[in-house]
Amino acid sequence: MTDVITLGWRERLALPSLGVSVLKAKLDTGARTSSLHVEWLEVDERADGTWLRFQVRTTRKGGLSAPCEARALGRRAVTDSGGHTTERWFIEAEIELAGQRFLAEVNLTNRRHMLFPLLLGRTALLGRFRVDPSLSYSQTPRRAVREPT
Repeated sequence: MTDVITLGWRERLALPSLGVSVLKAKLDTGARTSSLHVEWLEVDERADGTWLRFQVRTTRKGGLSAPCEARALGRRAVTDSGGHTTERWFIEAEIELAGQRFLAEVNLTNRRHMLFPLLLGRTALLGRFRVDPSLSYSQTPRRAVREPT
């Protein structure tokens, strides 16, 4: 049996498949799915499926990623904590957290008024991590090492 890593209720992580090197996330065992804030979203129907173009806000004030692109897994109904149900696009994103890289389904939505641009739900956490609500930012994503000039 592999050891389960204990994380805090909020952590910094990376989304390498989207080109996002660091992002603050709330780890929420009460939420089934993971949700990512996007500033805008465009749908592109191609011969090989539906693709989504979007931009991620990496900090609350400012910080925008380069435009991202991912194949859509589809649209599904998601009910938020207030009981409101909306249709959201889902993608598969690579997540790097606590030295692990894994794929997780993430829905794209407007989280502009939330403190964290990413909510990491229990489906992504299951079997990998334990969440201790007394901890905060217990892990740091690996940062690229700069070569000497």
